[in-house]
Amino acid sequence: MAEHGESVDYLDPAHLMGHVKDADYFEVPRVLGGPDGHLAIPQPIADPEALGVSWKLRTGIEGLDGLVQPLDFHVTKFMVLEVVAAVILIGVFVTLARMMSSGDRPRGRFWNLFETMLLFIRDEVARPAIGRHDADRFLPFLWTMFFFVLTCNLLGMVPWAGSPTGSLATTGVLALVTFSVVLGAGMSKMGVIGFWVGQVPHMDLPLPIAILLKPMIFAIEVLGMFIKHFVLAVRLLANMAAGHLVLAVLIAFIAVAWREGFVIAGAVSVASISGAFALSMLELFVAFLQAYIFTFLSALFIGMAVHPH
Repeated sequence: MAEHGESVDYLDPAHLMGHVKDADYFEVPRVLGGPDGHLAIPQPIADPEALGVSWKLRTGIEGLDGLVQPLDFHVTKFMVLEVVAAVILIGVFVTLARMMSSGDRPRGRFWNLFETMLLFIRDEVARPAIGRHDADRFLPFLWTMFFFVLTCNLLGMVPWAGSPTGSLATTGVLALVTFSVVLGAGMSKMGVIGFWVGQVPHMDLPLPIAILLKPMIFAIEVLGMFIKHFVLAVRLLANMAAGHLVLAVLIAFIAVAWREGFVIAGAVSVASISGAFALSMLELFVAFLQAYIFTFLSALFIGMAVHPH
């Protein structure tokens, strides 16, 4: 009852986070989702906790923990949207591959648009960061990362959907995949032992000092490798979640203002909608920017692995 009554605090952080974080339902108009506006997602297991297959990650950071769903067999809206993103990309690039297989020059807006983005990632991201001789081996990975992150970001602009990249589960897995590629690339290029030994730069040090310093430097370098990829995940998460949270605050102002009368509500509604529109345009830019940054940093980390120091 509180969900529909006057006692609802629309600016309460927990209420706002409920509109941004992952869930096992989609928020839709009440005509589609019932009294609470929740369109439930069918679940393969009704109660994972009863079966002992539910685990909750706790970081100790309240805001971050609120964005992390339990590790169980629940199907969430971000999972559904990730599948939607994958299906969209398969449809787009299978079509594009068939067009390119003809050997003709690019024709039409669709072909030219995507070929321009593919060439941009190759010429302005992969080759400068990794090197011309090694970059082309990693292009399929970088192209996949860029377009998957971009599509997930853009799904956050669709009403009643959401941005999967606003979840640590999604960005964490993407960063983990990048970390795996970085390790694989480095060990493939220099060998397993050579890669890990190469984490310590060559230094002409007396033996006693080398025995003291080199293990410390090695530990710092390895720790830094983990931290860089963790920050890679958190950066994407923070930028996407923060934008949607601010949009939720702007729209919440309208609901709060309606309690103060029609005149105030009308003025606040105009200001909030105008601000939300302007912020949505910024979010559209951020969707492309964050996909680019994630891909660029992934390429940079790969380049550092195959060309250490």
